[in-house]
Amino acid sequence: MNLDEKLKFKNGEYSYNLTIEKNGAAEIIESYNIKCSSFPSTKQESLTCVTKKNSNRKNNTTMNPNCFNIPARVVLYFLSWSGFLVSFMMRNDINFALVAMVRSTNSTHNSAGLNSSFNSDDSGEKWAEFDWDSTITSWILSSFYWMYVISQVVGGVATQYFGTKFVFGWSQLVTAIGSLCIPVAASTHWSLLILIRSIQGFASGLTWPAMYQVVAPWFPASERSRFMSSFQGFSFGIGLTYPLCGFIILDYGWRPVFYTTGTIGVLWCIMFYFLFFNTPQEHPRISPKELEYIELNVSSDIKENQGVKIPWKSIFTSLPAWAIGVTTFGRIWVHYVMIIQGPSFMKNILNFDIQYNGIISGLPFICSYFSSLFFCYLADVIVRYNILSLTNVRKLMTASSQIIPGLLVVVVGYLGREIVSVVLIWSIGVTMITAAYAGAMCGPVDLAANFAGPVLAFAQTIHMSASFLSPLVNGAILSDQKDLTQWQYCFLLSSFIAIVTYIMFQIYGTADTQAWNYPQGRKPDETEREILNQNARAKIQHDSMEEQDEK
Repeated sequence: MNLDEKLKFKNGEYSYNLTIEKNGAAEIIESYNIKCSSFPSTKQESLTCVTKKNSNRKNNTTMNPNCFNIPARVVLYFLSWSGFLVSFMMRNDINFALVAMVRSTNSTHNSAGLNSSFNSDDSGEKWAEFDWDSTITSWILSSFYWMYVISQVVGGVATQYFGTKFVFGWSQLVTAIGSLCIPVAASTHWSLLILIRSIQGFASGLTWPAMYQVVAPWFPASERSRFMSSFQGFSFGIGLTYPLCGFIILDYGWRPVFYTTGTIGVLWCIMFYFLFFNTPQEHPRISPKELEYIELNVSSDIKENQGVKIPWKSIFTSLPAWAIGVTTFGRIWVHYVMIIQGPSFMKNILNFDIQYNGIISGLPFICSYFSSLFFCYLADVIVRYNILSLTNVRKLMTASSQIIPGLLVVVVGYLGREIVSVVLIWSIGVTMITAAYAGAMCGPVDLAANFAGPVLAFAQTIHMSASFLSPLVNGAILSDQKDLTQWQYCFLLSSFIAIVTYIMFQIYGTADTQAWNYPQGRKPDETEREILNQNARAKIQHDSMEEQDEK
């Protein structure tokens, strides 16, 4: 295998091709336009003359760099982070609001874990309007996730053809409108509330596959773990929602909770429409330097194979893809015990009032965002310095996000009413779960960057079934929520599921790109990758030298 450089003069520029010779046939793997004061005589000279890699900018969009000189990738990170924050506010507002919506005298026990026996005005009981029993409240809470699971594949397919901006934006808008309609629906009939929540679930289920699809074209492999921490905006969403609900309910009742989250959702959609773009080439305000950096460091296979046919058969039969789905099922199960059963445990076992409950229930989730930054940064450092292979990093982080929280939740059950110890252990468990975003949650991009959305959709169809099974199963266990023994059974089951499901990822999990990621059937070998990396490093080094000369 030999590297061959060919320079041709055309239209005032030299065309520079890198070719690989295989079995006597030359194949172009990279193409550049270059401008030099004289004809380059060496490979290094030709590399330092590179000014811009050939790219097909959509509709020849003119770039107008923003006046604040904020990198487009930073804006994208913020939009992803804030998008998931808002999404989870609209998803989880009802988890806490139901505490104040349902009369405890007629619904002493809530099988989903959120209706408690309040005895004072500071509990929110004065705003209760409904006599729904535990079965109805369980269906209300789980109804969001029935359609959420179903919409995963729809989201993957829709994003592949319509793009993230369309799918993510409209899904958020529909969810926000649903939140605004919840007070009227609840007052009309609980079945209408279930319908609204189901619609919200279907719309919200499109968001994850949609956002995954922009990771590969916008971020080189060395930056992806850090960008994945933006998905942890949902932790901030949960962390803010619970205390916000507590304060609003205390003074104004439960209805303003939904008007608040719905309005925030609509305003966010307006911002998203003006600031988000599917690819760097579409962005009208990206700087030429940032665009060039992205194009030099992101594989051409990713940029040139948008909208191609999705290899569903390969995805469905991929053991690494199944490993992501099955393993994450366990993490989602224990995570939703903390999200949904958490407020009830705090009330019935630790005897917190509604405001304190909201703060203590939400604070660990806010902290978990910062822990996700740490884990994702740590993963990138380990990979950069070759301490562990990328596959082993993914397994280490996945184990940390499931086995440790799985064990800690059991400890919580046996600590009982030791408030300080329980809150501390509970908080550590919540923060450790975020290691998954440097682990299995990176898997869809690792396995198939071109089809990250569909792969995630497939995996989430499996693992998000835990989101409605967890409250239903645990609701059946917790027939008396003031019985600590029943909580211990609930936590033991969660621990068992979290640990056992990790085994499949340990066996079949991998960060290796799968052959079916390449629609044209040609996976670049390591020699080709090294050539491309050399070109990128030479170009970046040249740009740095130019900047120093200018200074």
